[in-house]
Amino acid sequence: MKFLKIFSIVFFLGLVASINANAQEVGLRFGNDLGNNVAIDGIFALGEFSRVHADVSFGGGGVGIAALWNPIFRPVGSSDFNWYAGFGPSLFLGDPFQLGVAGEIGIEYAFADVPITIGADYRPTVVILENTRFNGDGFGLNIRWRFN
Repeated sequence: MKFLKIFSIVFFLGLVASINANAQEVGLRFGNDLGNNVAIDGIFALGEFSRVHADVSFGGGGVGIAALWNPIFRPVGSSDFNWYAGFGPSLFLGDPFQLGVAGEIGIEYAFADVPITIGADYRPTVVILENTRFNGDGFGLNIRWRFN
């Protein structure tokens, strides 16, 4: 367990450094994510239809970290709406410690005149460690600034 907590701290520091250095969109996510209610939200493009959606969340007695791969990222018709789906690890550094796998599905709108993206998503999570359970109340609102 000690190795897992040290690994989690190193992962957290790397994620924060990566958000500051390489993010193409950075903003906030409001909503429930393993008990936390606000997160620093970042998008990292991996290709035209693939990306990583990462969060560092606060507000529930600990720090949550999620790095979700969105292999499906498609425009809705010819509009500025996009939808996405994905999955990835989810971690909560607090009491109790939680490690799990989260899924994600969402929709977002990228404004053409200003570099802002607004979206809504749903993230159900299966917590594996410390107490195995299903968390199905992970709804969120994302507001991000685009850099490209």
